[in-house]
Amino acid sequence: MSVDKKEIIKIAKLAKLNFSEEEIEKFTSQFNDILEYMNKLNEINTDDVQPLSHPLEVTNVMRDDKLKTSIETKDALLNAPEKDEQYFRVPKVIKDK
Repeated sequence: MSVDKKEIIKIAKLAKLNFSEEEIEKFTSQFNDILEYMNKLNEINTDDVQPLSHPLEVTNVMRDDKLKTSIETKDALLNAPEKDEQYFRVPKVIKDK
């Protein structure tokens, strides 16, 4: 399998990229080198290799959920620069249409 200049131009167009003729030639060569390398990897015998979902043994390191009391609303709002009864006030970020 190999790619030609026409396919590189199509890929560049899909990615909304513009390349010079020299860059297209270079990318064509590089793409073909990558595909050639991938074909070499396909030749490797992997019959006795177990599939992995992760290269390292990973165990769950999450802590148990424990119910705790939360900070009171009035205490949370003590240092708020602007507040409205039980809410923080922030500048409007969504513009009206």
